[in-house]
Amino acid sequence: MLVLHYTGMRSAAEALERLCDPAAKVSAHYLIDEDGAVVGLVPDEMRAWHAGVSWWRGRSGLNDVAIGIELVNPGHAWGYRPFPAPQMAALVELAGTLVRRWGIPADRVLGHSDIAPTRKEDPGELFDWPLLARAGLCLPVPEVQPEPPAAAAAAAALAAFGYPGATEGVPLATALRAFQRRWRPACCDGILDPVTMGLAGAVARLRRDRPAPT
Repeated sequence: MLVLHYTGMRSAAEALERLCDPAAKVSAHYLIDEDGAVVGLVPDEMRAWHAGVSWWRGRSGLNDVAIGIELVNPGHAWGYRPFPAPQMAALVELAGTLVRRWGIPADRVLGHSDIAPTRKEDPGELFDWPLLARAGLCLPVPEVQPEPPAAAAAAAALAAFGYPGATEGVPLATALRAFQRRWRPACCDGILDPVTMGLAGAVARLRRDRPAPT
């Protein structure tokens, strides 16, 4: 898996210092600054501490199976802003290399909020997922037909794609908010309206025949 994060700190220097501090017990494989500079921190084949308490398709402890990329951005706590073009271009290049090197499928390129919806919001609603989709690095947003909201069906659709749910102690509204942040960033209210309902089913169908992570 490839998991994307924002640093959520006031500066790149502050983020780098924390990522290199053993006492912080947090790390990532790569850091990309807003000017596009890439810093390698942990070898790909080694475990980094970036996912934390996390789940995807019933599997927990995703540090064991995920490469983590941190994008310098102050995040929601310090003045969240769009990710600059040089940073995104560097991400596309790096992610492309990693996806090819490790055979990572497009449905396993995820945001931190996807795998830890009760704790995390990153990389957030301003992240340019469509750019990655155009580069073939993640799944595109499918065309949607609104459907009558049905909580059980929505929960099943999110679980079919991979999102944690009731089994992992994640309320449906929380899972929906994370889902919307990735697939419907203009509306991240956690409300199951007809558009979100239709989108949940459409996204589940995108990966219906894809194998589970091993």
